[in-house]
Amino acid sequence: MKYVSLPTLPDEGVSHNPAIRKKVMLRPGDLPALTNFSQARLLSGSVAPGHAHADMYEVFFVESGNGTITIDDIPYELRPGVCVTVDLGEVHEVANTGTEELVITYFGIRST
Repeated sequence: MKYVSLPTLPDEGVSHNPAIRKKVMLRPGDLPALTNFSQARLLSGSVAPGHAHADMYEVFFVESGNGTITIDDIPYELRPGVCVTVDLGEVHEVANTGTEELVITYFGIRST
């Protein structure tokens, strides 16, 4: 059993853009195949640059704010309640295109 509370977790920078802050709720080893379970906060205008994972799927759930996720050069709208999955090798970029903070809860799952 593991119990965590977002308000007590430290802020960390996202590897793709350290200015974007996240709180990691679960880490590798906490559950089989899980790489992370985190919440990221992107300020207006922030971008997590395009990248791909050869060994991990990702799932994004928008808590609040607005933005876009571009997957293999196709943009998709991000708004509260939207859930997006990213498959192995898909190049994805997240951008806050709104005027308020974009809050996304996400997790990764190893492919093997």
